[in-house]
Amino acid sequence: MKGYHDIAGDGGSRILEQVAEQRTRITDGLAGVRHLVAVGSGKGGVGKSTLTLHLAGALRARGLRIAILDADFNGPSQARMAGVQQAVFVPPPSPAGFGAASGRPRVALPRTASGIGVFSTGSLIPESEALEFESVAQGESHTWRATREFALLGEILGSFEWGALDLLLFDLPPGAERTVQYADFLGPRTSFLLVTIPSEVARGVVARSVAALSKGPNRVLGYVENMSGYYCRDCNAIKPLFEASAQAEPSGLEIPCLGTVPFDPELARHCDRGIPLAELPETPVGRALENVAQQLLDSLELTTSAFAHPSGELRRDRPASADHLRELPLGKEPSR
Repeated sequence: MKGYHDIAGDGGSRILEQVAEQRTRITDGLAGVRHLVAVGSGKGGVGKSTLTLHLAGALRARGLRIAILDADFNGPSQARMAGVQQAVFVPPPSPAGFGAASGRPRVALPRTASGIGVFSTGSLIPESEALEFESVAQGESHTWRATREFALLGEILGSFEWGALDLLLFDLPPGAERTVQYADFLGPRTSFLLVTIPSEVARGVVARSVAALSKGPNRVLGYVENMSGYYCRDCNAIKPLFEASAQAEPSGLEIPCLGTVPFDPELARHCDRGIPLAELPETPVGRALENVAQQLLDSLELTTSAFAHPSGELRRDRPASADHLRELPLGKEPSR
């Protein structure tokens, strides 16, 4: 009987060839994306998804081309908050533009009213249903489910028309281990932005994510402290939300703080309804998000951009300045 090492290649399964084809589709599809930024925390319930959406809105208001990939396939929230729950995925009439080299037409992204592209399984699966992966195996799903999820992420990256973007934001699922898995899958081109709240418990878990990411090649841009107080509309002031730890120093987070964002109950209500808050830019929350957006752009200015070639190799290029990003006309490919 032949052993595993006696089998030449992949034994005729074409698995290696299929993986290579998918990688080519992914690098081809993301060729027009200047920056990949994954937003994670390691800790659930810190408002990471809400922050991702409204940070995208602040960046979009500057004229940048932005898209969000809701990578929390089992707990998607971007579809509801962005107002694209009922979106219909429509393939383009022809494989023109970015992605044409693969010879496969790509699916157009749903967009918010402000023009932010959003992919979320919440647009495909009702909230009363769970994402399921068909398998002939019974039980022991922990041995293969993560593999199927990342295979699905690869299909999404390779099948949708991302086009020319200044930033593609990944809204990651919670869990420090999941953050590291996504870093490994997305590769060194992806930078990370972490989210915490003024709680020692949350900061401790995020510190573990920082420690885990520090062992890899991905750059951690910094962290945002979300729910840093709440906005009282009656008194037009920021009140403490976590009074016991409001004055505590962020223990263990040896990365830059890109800003603090207070909680706004009115904004939360609008998120539940999937409609934008028109007055957001004039509120303390809106101004805080604007500051985080600026800090993020400044951090990305220091990041060496990596552009993927169809061959699968990464070419290092000079970083674009934040001013250059802001001045780019919509729909134009960044100059290299």
